Amino acid sequence: MTVDLLDTPASPPRKRRARRSTLTRSSGLGLGVALVWFSLLVLIPLCLVVITAAEGGWSTFSSVLQNPQTAAALRLTVLEAMAVSAVNVVMGTLIAWVLVRDDFWGKRALEVVIDIPFALPTIVAGLVLLSLYGPTSPLGIDVANTRWSVFLALLFVTLPFVVRTVEPVLMELDPEVEQAAMSLGASRATTVRRIILPALAPAITAGAALSFARGISEYGSLVLLSGNLPLKTEVASVRILTYIENGNEAAAASVAVIMLVVALVAIAALEVLSRRVSQRV
Repeated sequence: MTVDLLDTPASPPRKRRARRSTLTRSSGLGLGVALVWFSLLVLIPLCLVVITAAEGGWSTFSSVLQNPQTAAALRLTVLEAMAVSAVNVVMGTLIAWVLVRDDFWGKRALEVVIDIPFALPTIVAGLVLLSLYGPTSPLGIDVANTRWSVFLALLFVTLPFVVRTVEPVLMELDPEVEQAAMSLGASRATTVRRIILPALAPAITAGAALSFARGISEYGSLVLLSGNLPLKTEVASVRILTYIENGNEAAAASVAVIMLVVALVAIAALEVLSRRVSQRV
């Protein structure tokens, strides 16, 4: 006697068990303290900026975006930050690879030098760059008061981000996995594309996101080198300061909100790209 599988009643769907929280009392207390601390430092100030920008209404946003000087500052800031992030992705990954996989004289010194932009005040960084790439440059290279000065200053202050995010991942990546792939006939390009790049993608995108966010918010290193020339070398942070000095806090908050949205969109896009690259193994 045969049984028709189509006539058999379907089994009732299994109910998913609700996930139980694994937080202990001490962990819950720590989480609560962390959320309060994060709210006081980040969430509440951001909400206040958004509220200040909203008080002026859509007309304030519209007037800010239609202002040629502000639009030029926003465009310059975003484009230069994107260009710097792209350069850091390549050069930062290369530097991290050399530091992890190779041993050479002066390696320790190079490790220290890479972290100098983290510790150096940005105004001092601007002074250093001005002395080397300004009107009195010993190299004969004068980029002061040009768009190249903005690019150079952002490149200096964002140098360590990709290096320091990629380096720990490379340390955990076993070289024997690459050797096994190559012993099975995989070319070097295939090994990089199928093994190394997916493993490094989250770290690279995290470093790129940090680099971009730092680039669009930079101020100190640009003051001396770029000259803050309207419609030429003025960036968004300087434009915000100008609005505040003129007593137009709503316009300053509007520019800040616009830059916040740009940063969030960039971080989300990089996160999606990272996941897609990681899945192509």
